[in-house]
Amino acid sequence: MKAVILAAGKGTRLADLTKERPKPMVDVGGKPCLERIIGALSKASVTEMVIVTGYMAQAIEAYFGDGSKFGVTITYVNQKVQDGTGSAVHITKDAVGKSSFLMTYGDIIMPEENYLGMVESFHQNPCMALMGVNWVNDPYKGAAVYFNDDNVVERIIEKPAQGTSTTNWNNAGIYVFNPVIYEYTAKLRLSQRGEYELPDAIQAMQKDGHLIRAYSLEGYWKDIGTPEDLKQAGKLFKA
Repeated sequence: MKAVILAAGKGTRLADLTKERPKPMVDVGGKPCLERIIGALSKASVTEMVIVTGYMAQAIEAYFGDGSKFGVTITYVNQKVQDGTGSAVHITKDAVGKSSFLMTYGDIIMPEENYLGMVESFHQNPCMALMGVNWVNDPYKGAAVYFNDDNVVERIIEKPAQGTSTTNWNNAGIYVFNPVIYEYTAKLRLSQRGEYELPDAIQAMQKDGHLIRAYSLEGYWKDIGTPEDLKQAGKLFKA
């Protein structure tokens, strides 16, 4: 199974840290965040990767090259205009082909066991999309995910008002997709933010009756959205 890694963004909330490098190349415990992700994926036997680059793409491509130095194979797809995560996924269609694929963001790290578990779960319990979810105090910063005892996703509420969610499960931004997702990214319209949003494609899939399951992640889950997030992520890798 191939992995698609979205690594086109600038990371404006990291301020000066991303003036001379793209967000996925910010240091996390002595290595670029993206290297942490690639290393974890390869340990989970996911070694073919499609990386979507954009802001300062040359920094990523020069560092990782074809991936051989890291024991993987990397193909790059450039998102010339950073107009949303749905658009970023859609432009990987030719590079991915007709097979299912794992998708993650270039600023989220978690243990390799979760990648392996998601791939195995997807094969054992076929669905159109498997969504990684993590337990939080309140999912108001992300998306509240409601699912039943069979892990079938029933509702996804994007950025619910703080204190209103009756679930603690948050959309972790890690997926395994059947290629049917491309049919939905192709139909996306600009959101109120002026972007083509991946969550809109997933919501449309669900509305059409496609089976979406949740996979509960274990261990740490950390993004590097802010300097404080980055500091906490770095502590995970200190001896």
